[in-house]
Amino acid sequence: MTKKTWRIGVAGLGTVGGGLLRFLADRPDFAPAGDRAVITAVSARNKSRPRTVDISNLAWFDDPVALAGSPDIDLFVELVGGSDGPAKVAVETALKAGKPVVTANKALIAVHGAELAALAEAQGVPLLFEAAVMGGTPAVKMLREAMVGDDVVSVAGILNGTCNFILSEMEKTGRSFADVLREAQGLGYAEADPTTDVGGFDAGHKISILAALAFGCAPNFDAAEIEGISEVDLLDIKLAKDLGYRIKLIAAAAKAEDGVAVKVHPSLVPLDHPLAQAGGALNALFIEGKRIGRIFIQGPGAGAGPTAAAVAADIADVMTKAVRPVFQAPAGDLAPFVAIDPARAVGKAYLRVMVQDQPGVIAAISETLAECDVSIDSFLQKPVEGAGGVPIVLVTHATPESKLLDAISRIEKLRTVLERPRLLRVARI
Repeated sequence: MTKKTWRIGVAGLGTVGGGLLRFLADRPDFAPAGDRAVITAVSARNKSRPRTVDISNLAWFDDPVALAGSPDIDLFVELVGGSDGPAKVAVETALKAGKPVVTANKALIAVHGAELAALAEAQGVPLLFEAAVMGGTPAVKMLREAMVGDDVVSVAGILNGTCNFILSEMEKTGRSFADVLREAQGLGYAEADPTTDVGGFDAGHKISILAALAFGCAPNFDAAEIEGISEVDLLDIKLAKDLGYRIKLIAAAAKAEDGVAVKVHPSLVPLDHPLAQAGGALNALFIEGKRIGRIFIQGPGAGAGPTAAAVAADIADVMTKAVRPVFQAPAGDLAPFVAIDPARAVGKAYLRVMVQDQPGVIAAISETLAECDVSIDSFLQKPVEGAGGVPIVLVTHATPESKLLDAISRIEKLRTVLERPRLLRVARI
């Protein structure tokens, strides 16, 4: 049988693009179908930028859109990033030209996934994005392929390695958020502008994609409830640990009869839980199905090798001519994404209240919580040197969000309370 050589165009030569070029240069015949994958053309912002991989023998395109539409490539790989602009236009151009597309662009899929899926399926070509979520850890394939025989009810985990590294280091070293963030930037874990990561938006893009795959709905990033880690205080990390928890940035999606809830919050996880044990830059995910039960996967969520491996796996799927919908159902059958009102969410919560050290303070807080129908599960009062007051910390029983917010508003007005109480969720995992 004659082997086919797939001519691949790659837009974006950063960490992942460089890793992919090195891998395919060493192993062009890696795919089990027996065909060859050869990168023949590339595009990036700056042709003269020093690189660790030789591109002198590759066709150069200043414009990724021109590369996507070139008749001299058979498959387009988009590693530019961003939900709009050149990345979106380039992917649309490749699909309209009947070319398979592989992308690692989580923002693009989270925001425009449904319309791009419709375009790809209308053109009869694959649109694959394994590398968009959890790097080299196969979360997308798990939900799109392995779980089709089950009804997934929830997915939850750690989907951003930058935030996981920062929170892990804060706990381990006792250093501030700002100090550890600078270290993360120096190590290459965080960008010069870290907003997308520490603001929770990267994790929001990823959990929006996983929710679409899990529940057969169109991705809807705008409906995600997102809170980042920049306000996580070292004091809360210490006090949460005293209560038997570790703070992690948890991205979660759950299905109910009346809709889907997609959330990203710094959350308390029991110290003995597998997610609490995932330290450093690791990613980890729980998938729960009605028949299979709970599945746990963990692995590297970023980096040249792992993410390039995920891109290569998608290229192999194209070469084997695997045919399936972009999401778990054809684009025309995707259910509308109906978001559940966050105020109706029910869960346990951590509250830290900074108070003056006076008699009757605890009683006043307890009475206020009782008036709002919020009951206390555990309680801690522990003077902390340099805290500027005495922290009273409690974990509530499962309570509607609306009642929690009402209680916080009332507690803040108490005479002995020094600042607005700090609210963190307890992860439902």
